[in-house]
Amino acid sequence: QLTPSVNFIGARTLANESLRDALERLVPEKQKEVAEFRKNYGDKKLGEYTVGQAYGGMRGIKGLVTETSLLDPDEGIRFRGYSIPECQEILPSADGGAEPLPEGLFWLLVTGEVPTKDQVKQVSREWANRGALPSHVVQMLNNFPAELHPMSQFSAAITAMQSESKFARAYAEGVNKAKYWQYVYEDTMDLIAKLTSLAATIYRNLYRDGKVGAIDADKDWSGNFTSMLGYDSPQFTELMRLYLTIHTDHEGGNVSAHATHLVGSALSDPYLSFAAGMNGLAGPLHGLANQEVLVWVNKLRETLGDNATDDQLREFIWTTLKGGQVVPGYGHAVLRKTDPRYTCQREFALKHLPDDPVFKLVGQIYKVVPDVLLEHGKAKNPWPNVDAHSGALLQYYGMTEMSYYTVLFGVSRALGVLASLIWDRALGLPIERPKSMTTEALKKIVGAN
Repeated sequence: QLTPSVNFIGARTLANESLRDALERLVPEKQKEVAEFRKNYGDKKLGEYTVGQAYGGMRGIKGLVTETSLLDPDEGIRFRGYSIPECQEILPSADGGAEPLPEGLFWLLVTGEVPTKDQVKQVSREWANRGALPSHVVQMLNNFPAELHPMSQFSAAITAMQSESKFARAYAEGVNKAKYWQYVYEDTMDLIAKLTSLAATIYRNLYRDGKVGAIDADKDWSGNFTSMLGYDSPQFTELMRLYLTIHTDHEGGNVSAHATHLVGSALSDPYLSFAAGMNGLAGPLHGLANQEVLVWVNKLRETLGDNATDDQLREFIWTTLKGGQVVPGYGHAVLRKTDPRYTCQREFALKHLPDDPVFKLVGQIYKVVPDVLLEHGKAKNPWPNVDAHSGALLQYYGMTEMSYYTVLFGVSRALGVLASLIWDRALGLPIERPKSMTTEALKKIVGAN
């Protein structure tokens, strides 16, 4: 007998149901809903777009469907309709912990339903059981040169793990397309489970003695990850639970999510699709931003020390802007308010490290930068994003290797983009092929001389 469990907002989950069982129940319902919606409203217009948008990275063009999250310019991200503070309240946490477990958010992203604590523990155990790396991938990682960037190692190893793809094998054997999503689900669970082992191996090879501890089936995903990295602080594990939760998803148009979706639309398996997303995440304008924030903050500290006045800080910011540079960690392509992912990290710091000088400086920057950017007049959004804070927290707990930070981002982002990939195949979304134009063709359309 399946027992309904209702949270305070009203989403329902079936307490004795596995994640796979939940999907088996939900997929036919969603397929019917989308088929009827497309049949009745498929010819309705969603808006118009301009020449500027065609040249401007397609900003604001509504041309993708991503079920897992929606980004509101004023509210920030909502995961299946839930804000970050709501997720912190309703998702299960570890015994003795306060932050939500990423396994719980993954369940929410995949199903739209809030899991019970037992269901989250079930996912934790399943990922622990699936977490071992193929021997050829371990050998490959051990043979990489120390100068190869952590993200390059991460992406290459994910591609190499494609040898394990159940989707690729099933497709080669002629599986019915109605079952595609089932094999994508299996690959997703395998891949997410292995990512922490992979990321820990890269970290230990580059920065420690190369030895990685064994996975403990009684620990949650984040607990195993921090242990394999070599950290034993319960607070750092709590931070990792928060970090791996809030970086999971940011709707479908960002580079890593869109690249994963795009490559997956060609029926490339989850390993190849996610590797494509990680190559996008490695770019300076996407996942490297938190590293650039910390570099800028450290440069500020070297110049002004830890007790700079607001006026000194304001002058340093103006020097940065007048030098043709941006203030890293401020502004966002969609958001027009302070990123709630920044806010929850700030609240974590206020609780656990209120006297840390870097945290205090980050808070002072938060007080000064927006007014300067507004006066400067070029920033549509002068408020901090997620990257403005995460590096400072990692550094406080001893993870000072900034070139590794994007790997942590990638481990987290897997939960969102792979949850979406399951639904891409469940809904039978076709290969992505937007129409491109030449400048000359655009001129003809608008009547330009």
